[in-house]
Amino acid sequence: MKIALIGASGFVGSAILQELLARQHQVSAIVSRPERLPAHPQLHAVKADAYDAATIASAVAGHDMVISAFNPGWDKADIRALFLKGHAAIVAGVKQAGVKRFLEVGGAGSLYVAPGVQLIDTPHFPAEYKEGAEGARQALADLQQETTLDWVFLSPPAQLAPGARSGQYRLGGDTLLMDGEAPAGISVADLAVAIVDEAETPRHSRQRFTVAH
Repeated sequence: MKIALIGASGFVGSAILQELLARQHQVSAIVSRPERLPAHPQLHAVKADAYDAATIASAVAGHDMVISAFNPGWDKADIRALFLKGHAAIVAGVKQAGVKRFLEVGGAGSLYVAPGVQLIDTPHFPAEYKEGAEGARQALADLQQETTLDWVFLSPPAQLAPGARSGQYRLGGDTLLMDGEAPAGISVADLAVAIVDEAETPRHSRQRFTVAH
């Protein structure tokens, strides 16, 4: 496949890039700093502004699918506003380019822990992640009104960390996956496996899903 990957140099994006290249896909990596990317015969680095829809449209045109691992950076005080600005520009650009299949990596905060209760609204949700999680929750709500794109939104589990690639994971829907009494986790390498599996063999359409070990 010919896949456009936004945010390819980030924590999640770099793992997705590695998985895509290992499976022989042609990847256009859309980043603000192409010099951070490795040289690879199947990789084409594209410098683009994630906050500009026209730039995104030009960068993703002609691809089979767009995967967005965009994140403005957890150190940004206005991360919620920036996340939503980037999300809106990316969605608009993908639509302008005429690419139908779109997968966005969001956050765990909007997963449900009880009927009507999302993880972000629980007392123990980390304060330092709340603004970013609010942005991701609103991005999901916006996508749920989207009728042009064949979109998918992936919420990682509560625990996402570096780690080995096992190639194994379990699928969930809108509910936080647990490991006994504790929230489940996954390595970023196996999160990437789940994303590329979804790209190659779509199992979700206009749905959110989650994964965990």
